[in-house]
Amino acid sequence: MADEKVKVLLFGLGAIGGFYAFIIGRNENVSLSVVARSNYEEVKKNASGLIVESENHGRHKVNIEHVLRSPADAETTFDYIVCANKAVDPDSVPPLLKPAVGEQTTFVIAQNGVGNEEPFRHHFPSNSIISCVIWVGAIQNTPGIIKHHTSENTQLGLFSNPMLDVAVEQHRLDQFATLFRNGGTGFEVMENVQVNKWEKVVWNVAWNSLTTLTGVDTQTWLKTPEAMSMTKRLMREVIDVARRCDVPLEHSLVDVHIERILAVPGIYSSMHEDSKQGRPLEVDVILGYPMKKAWEFGLDVPTLSAVYAMVMAVNGRILKSRQ
Repeated sequence: MADEKVKVLLFGLGAIGGFYAFIIGRNENVSLSVVARSNYEEVKKNASGLIVESENHGRHKVNIEHVLRSPADAETTFDYIVCANKAVDPDSVPPLLKPAVGEQTTFVIAQNGVGNEEPFRHHFPSNSIISCVIWVGAIQNTPGIIKHHTSENTQLGLFSNPMLDVAVEQHRLDQFATLFRNGGTGFEVMENVQVNKWEKVVWNVAWNSLTTLTGVDTQTWLKTPEAMSMTKRLMREVIDVARRCDVPLEHSLVDVHIERILAVPGIYSSMHEDSKQGRPLEVDVILGYPMKKAWEFGLDVPTLSAVYAMVMAVNGRILKSRQ
């Protein structure tokens, strides 16, 4: 019977990864393995030392079958590999996962940003990829304890592989969606999830970078006409890049995002927090990929270029301090 279980490997056991481990682990037909690095000792205790304290679901011990230090330790291949690690160096992850990948393996990219499917497609051209947009609020201030707030939705869809039969890919997507459904979390299956990913990256490019560079919250930043004008230019430039990538965004999204941010108290961002804590920043998939595509298309994006250069400098300082 164990062989009939859906084998899932979750790579990256931070707050978001821990929450998804909880949801997937609630499926009785799943054999869940996790790769825990910084919190390995805490999670390894008593076979599963990972606790989720959720405002929506209550307090639970996460049902994990195997706790690993690296994918190679699994000594098997998986039906799904869920990548919930921070996307600070996207090209470095696929080679680490190779020992756990078989012909049937589907990658689930549960990360911020855009363009993070490309390293997986490069290293594993014949495998399926499911991409996600995450609207889950969770933190892990204490290793092994995930505090989940009320925010809970995931948008997911295929990053289609022309080498594979459409029905095969759809089945893999449907099966993974069933794990979310049976796990009791909110989700939406999107026909073109790249639209949703780029909509969120327009949001993240603005607030992640500007709170990080200025050290002030969004309400404080937007108090001056110059700041408001610059922010709108930055968003419009990213939308221009998305449109050249055949992602049909409209410039009206700028006003939607501005109205949304003004309706809430001033917030900071995960990038701002990473910067404060001296952790590497998720530059590549938030600012770097739009910048790379702008260069490829010869687009004039002066605001994006300036912000990207400054965030790269901040990240360079952090990386140097960690050597």
